[in-house]
Order: sequence, then C-alpha cells, then structure tokens
Amino acid sequence: MDRKEIASLAQRVRDNIARVIVGKNDTVELLLTCLIARGHVLMEDVPGTGKTMLAKSLARSLDCGFARIQFTPDLLPGDVTGISVFNAQKAAFEFKPGPVFTHILLADEINRATPRTQSSLLECMEERQVTQDGVTRPLEEPFMVVATQNPIETQGTFPLPEAQLDRFLMRLRLGYPTSQESMDIMRRFIRNDPLSEISPVATREDIRAAQKAFVECHVSEPVLKYISDICERTRAMPQVNMGASPRGMLALLRASQAYALIKGRDFVTPDDVKTLARPVLAHRIIMSGLYGHASQAEDMVWEAVSGVTVPTENPERT
Repeated sequence: MDRKEIASLAQRVRDNIARVIVGKNDTVELLLTCLIARGHVLMEDVPGTGKTMLAKSLARSLDCGFARIQFTPDLLPGDVTGISVFNAQKAAFEFKPGPVFTHILLADEINRATPRTQSSLLECMEERQVTQDGVTRPLEEPFMVVATQNPIETQGTFPLPEAQLDRFLMRLRLGYPTSQESMDIMRRFIRNDPLSEISPVATREDIRAAQKAFVECHVSEPVLKYISDICERTRAMPQVNMGASPRGMLALLRASQAYALIKGRDFVTPDDVKTLARPVLAHRIIMSGLYGHASQAEDMVWEAVSGVTVPTENPERT
C-alpha cells in the first residue's frame, strides 16, 4: 500500500466518523495515526464530551471485531483476558477467551479498575498476546486499545501507573464543542442516532496493509536529530522529574511516520513532529509535585519543543 492509498483510506474513515462526531477532525486524525502506527490511545476528558462515541464510531467504520469492557472495582483480570473452565465431559480445562480477543477494544473508564486488573492489559498491549496457564495465545491484528478515563473525579478511581501510561502511544482530549458545533450536534441527533447508520468503509486487510507500509515513510537525519533533541530537552528541564524515555522517542518517530502518510506524504517534516509531540510525550513525563496534571505536562513538552532549533533542510527525497 502506497502513500496515496493510505491517505485515501484515512480520508474515508475520517469522513465516516465525521457523520457522528462534529468538529473534531484533528483528534480523529490523531486517532487514525495511532491505528496505523499499531498504537493504543488513552482518551482523557470530562464526562459527556464524546470519548466513547468516538471509539464506537471508529470501530463501526472498520470491518473489524469490536468489544467493550466497562471497568469497575470488582472487575477481575480473567474478565478481561479470559479464564480456563473445567469441561466435565472431556475431563479437561478449556480456555474461554475474554473480550480482549478482538480488534478494537474499548476499555471504558479504565482507571476505575484495580491495579491488578489494569495490569492484565500490559501484555496484551505490548506483546499483543495473552498468557494463561502457561499457554501463550496471540491476538489477531489489527489490535488497538482505546481507553477512556475521567481526569476530574478521583473517588473510587485508581490512577494508571507509569508503566501502564507508557503503553499508550497517545493521550487525547476532545474538549467542549464551540457554539456552532453544539448547534450542529443537536441538529444531527434531534431525530435519531447517526452512529447506528454508519457502516464499514475499510477492511481489516486494509488496516494490516497500512500498518506494514508506514515504516517505509522516510525520515531524514535532521528530523531524527530534531526528535532526539526534543526528548533530551524534556529530561533536562528542572520542573520534570522524569523526561521522555527512549520508548517515548521511538513512539514519536513511529507516530510521525504514520501521520505523514495520512497527510499524503512519504516523508516526515518537523511540523509533523511538532503536531505530535504533546499527545505522544506529555503523558510519559513526570513533573515535580504535579502527577496527573495533563495541562502542565503538555506545557512543558511544548516548552521543550520551542527550545529546540527546527531543522531547515527539506527532508523530501529528490
């Protein structure tokens, strides 16, 4: 699959989602970037802004399996990954797959589950497999976790640990709609639910082909240095206890490659890196005395980006 085909694929999915989600094209593009880059997304925003609706719209736009898990304090790891059940007729245990055996997994209100249950997703998200009773079972590609959480309510929640946050390629926020967007939303939903009317516009084979092709997107040496310098600067800032790790640096690289292809280019520009720096890096850094404050972390990442010289060499190949 070449860059034009990937850009066309992204446009079809974006237009389909736009039939339900109003005025969030930039966020939808970032969500598609995560999908093509084989990443996972953490949607963090106040209730009612459309986090779950966006995840469902993406799933319905793809001819892929979809499962939703409502995370609660009493949810157990086996409820996510599956359990072994004794079959009396066969006198043997049989594995019953959990909802994680799908393509698009919506982990709704992930921070309401206990750390033990949250950790059951670590292997699934990183190695894309489930190990149960000594048997490892791979998850079918594409596999993407879209998790949601409420950042303002702390009662009955368990903050995601750093290791869990680092598994998400991006943290996204939808924000409140503008006045005009609010009017459009009411007009669109006044008679029916547009989510029930959309149908798939891409197959799982399309997504797999795009996921294989995005790594071929060219990244010049100056842009590689630009990504490295931004990550190094986050580690040197006095307000930051822990800056972007090498995994975060590679995540920014992969996301930039996928984003460039969505935009119809086969090379990464510094502007791609600038666009993605905050959603990719902000949740990976820990600030002094400000754990969980997303806006301050994003400000620090942008300060790091602003303090690095932008490469002037045209990265496009001749």
